[in-house]
Amino acid sequence: MAKFIENLPDDLIRQFKMLEINSHELFEEMTQAGAKVVMQQVKAKIPKGLAEAITDENITITKPYVTPSDGGVNTQIMIVDYFQNRYDKKTPAPLVANMYEYGSSSREKYPKQPFFRACFKRKLIETAMLEVQERYIKGDK
Repeated sequence: MAKFIENLPDDLIRQFKMLEINSHELFEEMTQAGAKVVMQQVKAKIPKGLAEAITDENITITKPYVTPSDGGVNTQIMIVDYFQNRYDKKTPAPLVANMYEYGSSSREKYPKQPFFRACFKRKLIETAMLEVQERYIKGDK
């Protein structure tokens, strides 16, 4: 009876062990890289009327977190805080961004101007995430 024994190369085994040990850190960094790509897209595609009111401090990325339901690692891009309009009235920035994204049925002068959802370019996000993964595989962190 013939017998076949295959041994994996040591460097491949070392890479698997390193990925196993650093997997949570890797996933956090991958989601952060994807979120940074989306954040750049959001800043570039923000509608003119909204860009006058929202500053770079209003668009932020959260810390990576683990969802309790499925154990996935996530990072969010958010529009936060308040801004003052030209009449010195404080308005929640997320409320105004939501109105631009979805429009307002009560006021006809605020039609939809979707910008946020259009910024999630799958190919760009995957490329950024794969670059981080390649860096970890090479051991460059």
